[in-house]
Amino acid sequence: MTLTELRYIVTLAQCNHFGQAADRCNVTQPTLSIAVKKLEGELGVNIFERSKSNVQLTPIGQQIVDQSRRVLEEASAIKDIAKSGMNQLNTPLHVGAIFTIGPYLFPHFIPPLQKSTPNMPLVIEESYTSTLRRRLKSGEVDVILISLPFSEPDILVQPLYDESFVLLIPKSHPLTTKKEIEQADLDNENVLMMGEGHCFRDQVIEALPNINRNDSPQASIRTMTEGSSIETLCHMVASGLGITVLPKSAAIGARESNSALEIRPFAGLSPSRTTALAWRTSFPRYKAVDALRTAILSSTLNGTTESSWLV
Repeated sequence: MTLTELRYIVTLAQCNHFGQAADRCNVTQPTLSIAVKKLEGELGVNIFERSKSNVQLTPIGQQIVDQSRRVLEEASAIKDIAKSGMNQLNTPLHVGAIFTIGPYLFPHFIPPLQKSTPNMPLVIEESYTSTLRRRLKSGEVDVILISLPFSEPDILVQPLYDESFVLLIPKSHPLTTKKEIEQADLDNENVLMMGEGHCFRDQVIEALPNINRNDSPQASIRTMTEGSSIETLCHMVASGLGITVLPKSAAIGARESNSALEIRPFAGLSPSRTTALAWRTSFPRYKAVDALRTAILSSTLNGTTESSWLV
């Protein structure tokens, strides 16, 4: 049995599909299938139940996959120990960010980070919180940028900055006559939302309890359409298809690139979010984490303030 085989079965358990798991592992489907069958033969048990449409873990397979995850995490910790003997600012730093943070923050902190650590290559990626959580624990990324709350054993979390939520509306919309928006002003409006899986969607729903999530007649705020990205939502708003709630930094960027858009703050205590860094407690390159944190805090991201959580 090899670490590669363990990684295959963990990925297959996540995808429940050989083709998708093979793509994620960057191998062909026959290669993955043969490796899984070989491991089952070596162990003398069926890890998966197979059907034409998908695969499911057997009860013993669930135990094997759970243990495999722990083995892979320990193997990652060994790599971290080895990295501690290297120049901390001389090897690649893998940074992940959720979709609603990466596009707006990366362009601001990468230049100062490259200036302060010219010999440290930076590898960046964007994904969902759930995916970044898994990749951080497995050692596939070193540091992630996420929105609080975020809690995970053996993971350190440090808040960075706060930003309020604002309303993005078409320039021709009647709400542009108001300086601030009350939640009641959104009654019967079409509020465009991020799709399922985005943590920002959940934050908006929490901030707007009257929002219509299930097309129920009791909800006063309607959701007409969902988008896969903030950019999609912005284009839809500019086209007059509805309005949307965004983090202030994203809304400012959208307005700067499209004169058909307007921003309005919420009245009173505005809903907001806190962006934070997270990394493994075993990750030994504290100088790289410090350099990343310093670059982020020194960059000027419109609409944000240093987190009140910082001490």
